[in-house]
Amino acid sequence: MKKTKYLKLYEDLRKDIVNGVYPYGSRLPSKRLLAEKEDISLVSVEHAYEILCDEGYAESRQRSGYFVCYREQDGFVAVGGPEKELDQLYRNISVSESSEPTDLAEIEDFPFSVYARAMRKVLTEYGENILVKSPGSGCMQLRDAISRYLARSRGITAPPERIVIGSGAEYLYGLLVQTIGRDKLYAIEKPSYEKIEQIYSANGVKCQLLALGSDGIISSELAASSADVLHITPYRSFPSGVTASASKRREYLRWARNNGRYIVEDDFGSEFTTSTKPEETVFALSQDDNVIYLNTFSKTIAPSIRIGYMVLPEQLLKRFDEKAGFYSCSVPSFEQYVLAEFISGGDFERHINRVRRKLRKK
Repeated sequence: MKKTKYLKLYEDLRKDIVNGVYPYGSRLPSKRLLAEKEDISLVSVEHAYEILCDEGYAESRQRSGYFVCYREQDGFVAVGGPEKELDQLYRNISVSESSEPTDLAEIEDFPFSVYARAMRKVLTEYGENILVKSPGSGCMQLRDAISRYLARSRGITAPPERIVIGSGAEYLYGLLVQTIGRDKLYAIEKPSYEKIEQIYSANGVKCQLLALGSDGIISSELAASSADVLHITPYRSFPSGVTASASKRREYLRWARNNGRYIVEDDFGSEFTTSTKPEETVFALSQDDNVIYLNTFSKTIAPSIRIGYMVLPEQLLKRFDEKAGFYSCSVPSFEQYVLAEFISGGDFERHINRVRRKLRKK
């Protein structure tokens, strides 16, 4: 698929920033200069810069232009050093807010008629095959549809064989514990969705809580952590609403390079970003094959769609087969076929784009 001009410019600028061509604090080329150099419109340049600002690579300064605010060495400050105050960040979080994330799909009526059409098509084309038991990791039709969707929409390249289907994120947490091990120390954000700690604890896992700052986990706490697994929600972590900056996401990856550590990227709700491009995933940034990507359709489609999935790193496939591969898939085949049809036909992405356009208007 041919990339739009503004996305290509964004990716080129991001690469230059990360590689130090434009160092921290330096001024980026003016919009007019870039438009002339790349032979593209000013609007395209503006879109590219908006995305760089959204993701924490650059910042706009009034009447001065755009400046680089990303630097590779950000993070891992001396333990005990000064940190940003958190009281202002969390003082508006009430007890009721911490119980359950907002159902994001409620912001716009879901196209039920389209989903019903997918159901009818599956009944007609699959017939009695919908009664056949699903493979343990999920039906290949759905795993293939998710694989293709992630490649074209999220920058994640993973074959269907590395995707595992389950009845929601909470079920998949349990499979991860059995795969990685109960003897490991799991670090989670503080505050975080309460069920994350509850499920890990119910599976006999010891958790370490790492406080969030304004752009992600506080660097001194992460550097001091002896955890083996880091569970993060980089986009609008619930209930704080904190989104990890570009520098922070790479800090997580540097932390995970040591001692065979893993990152569990819980990508709840990021499809509904108001940015003009999908949110950057830690999985796509990683080059160390140690990130487990996890997402669910219960928020992007409807709470009743208890279907989640995780993308395993290559190095965990054999261990997953040995430790948890014997489980039967907890999602009925019919529901998997319907969701596969909904995704493959483009209706899922059209729904996502409608919601994002509505959010941007707000």
